[in-house]
Amino acid sequence: ELGWTESVPYLDRPPSPLEFYREWVSPNKPCIIQNAISHWPALKKWTSAYLREVVGPKVVSVAVTPNGYADAVFQDRFVMPEERQMPFMDFLDIVEKKVTSPNIFYVQKQCSNLTEEFPELVCDVQPDIPWMSEALGKKPDAVNFWLGESAAVTSLHKDHYENLYCVISGEKHFLLHPPSDRPFIPYELYQPAIYHVSEDGSFEIVDEKTADKVPWIPVDPLNPDLERYPEYAQAKSLKCTVKAGEMLYLPSLWFHHVQQSHGCIAVNYWYDMEYDLKYSYYQLLDCLTKAVKVL
Repeated sequence: ELGWTESVPYLDRPPSPLEFYREWVSPNKPCIIQNAISHWPALKKWTSAYLREVVGPKVVSVAVTPNGYADAVFQDRFVMPEERQMPFMDFLDIVEKKVTSPNIFYVQKQCSNLTEEFPELVCDVQPDIPWMSEALGKKPDAVNFWLGESAAVTSLHKDHYENLYCVISGEKHFLLHPPSDRPFIPYELYQPAIYHVSEDGSFEIVDEKTADKVPWIPVDPLNPDLERYPEYAQAKSLKCTVKAGEMLYLPSLWFHHVQQSHGCIAVNYWYDMEYDLKYSYYQLLDCLTKAVKVL
């Protein structure tokens, strides 16, 4: 009814700034754009050997969990990963299975880690996407670098960003829900906690006692507990796979759950959303959903 299609459409070329704003950003619709990053040196250069040579012994931030779920609900807590500082080459040894570990490792720090922790790699991509920057009249707030194991999963959530997600190698598998599905997507408040590694190497969950509770989505869209969350059965998901050399435009406020092939490398650009009528609409929908639950 709101114009959502049953599949994410493809564009065979990057659009003009005006075309992109009118046809995709303004109506808040996702698309996969081909041939938008085919000129990036990273597509050919970012082999394991190259990354070892360029980044190598540099210490970087790596998210480590026992189960692959960072920033997710587990045992009635919102649990964040252990953020481990380690040489990048040691991380690559784990991803390439040269070193075995019972834990799951993922470079996924989302505070513009490409420019902050991997500046050596920026020249192989772009500091921004010119047609997007022109369409929105701004530069990205953050540019992030992603590399991890196939067991690393991003739990269902939404962001207040216009997101251009570019896959360099491997594949990313997205499950999407439009903002209009908000009435069917449950939120609950959770005590925030962090994974800590004990002396014996096992993980323990330590509460962040001074922090406020975190609203998060408890449902796993791959295996939803419909007895506990029956309303989720009414939500309609879109699934898509973004392959190497492709770019996903993920509009602001769209819910997304992400999986990946092993060793997948990606770079994404976060542009702050406009807090316009779309945001007001979402806030109204969110408030009405909460009000109905109270009745």
